[in-house]
Amino acid sequence: MPRSIGLALLAGVLAGSPVSANSTEEQLAYGEYLVHAAGCVSCHSDPSNKIPPFAGGRELETAFGTFYTPNITPDPDTGIGSWTDSEFLVAFWAGLSPEQENYYPTFPYTSYTGMNAEDLLAIKTYLFSLDPVSQPNREHVLPWYLSKQAIIGVWKGLFFQRGRYESNPQRSDEWNRGAYLVQHIAHCGECHTPRNFFGASRYDQQLSGSGPNPHGDSSPNITPHMERGIGNWSTRDLDFLLEFGVLPNGDFAGDSMADVIEETTSRLIPEDRKAVVVYLQSLPPLVGRDATNEEGPD
Repeated sequence: MPRSIGLALLAGVLAGSPVSANSTEEQLAYGEYLVHAAGCVSCHSDPSNKIPPFAGGRELETAFGTFYTPNITPDPDTGIGSWTDSEFLVAFWAGLSPEQENYYPTFPYTSYTGMNAEDLLAIKTYLFSLDPVSQPNREHVLPWYLSKQAIIGVWKGLFFQRGRYESNPQRSDEWNRGAYLVQHIAHCGECHTPRNFFGASRYDQQLSGSGPNPHGDSSPNITPHMERGIGNWSTRDLDFLLEFGVLPNGDFAGDSMADVIEETTSRLIPEDRKAVVVYLQSLPPLVGRDATNEEGPD
């Protein structure tokens, strides 16, 4: 479908409120837009092994073990084809499977928990419109002590902050839209926020850069710190990066960020990219890590 999905459909989005999709066609279009904004394609596809898009199988190497992304096509046996609307919402909001088992936080429900029901169900509508692919999911390769459901439950009890995004009335609709995109839909903090010993995000250092992520590379500081972040980047610099992958020095973003730009940020409508930039430029500047991934002084 065209990258522009219709000004009328997106008018409500730009105001920071859920879109009312008046037809299945509109909901499908909006769902496809959100699927790209949420990065579903990049994680749930493994072209290196000739596995079809959304059928999972991508390997994620972490400090805690090796995870494999699942099949999210509507195949009823190996995918999500048997899921109800409520089961889909609970997966994103609570990190629970239809069998009430805890998901590992490599599925970023820790960010998706802030998404509203209408957006999530638009995603489900689009995913269920895809051709089902019979592709069994691979088992994660983990130390024995991390394979226990109780351990994940304890982790969630300590570190998982559930709840929908609440607009800040002191901020503009544009700022709130940017916050919703960055914090929840695009889940930028899952890579750009440092983690503690237990793999939980350090929210006091939000978006200040992090060490190796599940894609094998490090993520830089994207707070407006003048020396170690993006504080000396212009609005145009940031927009060019998000749309074209071009850095202020003329180089191109690489590693996993190149995938993010190709599948996610370049597909955002201009108003959404601008909202992301407005939000990022409003954040407190944190020393964090610089572009070389070196930590700054405390």
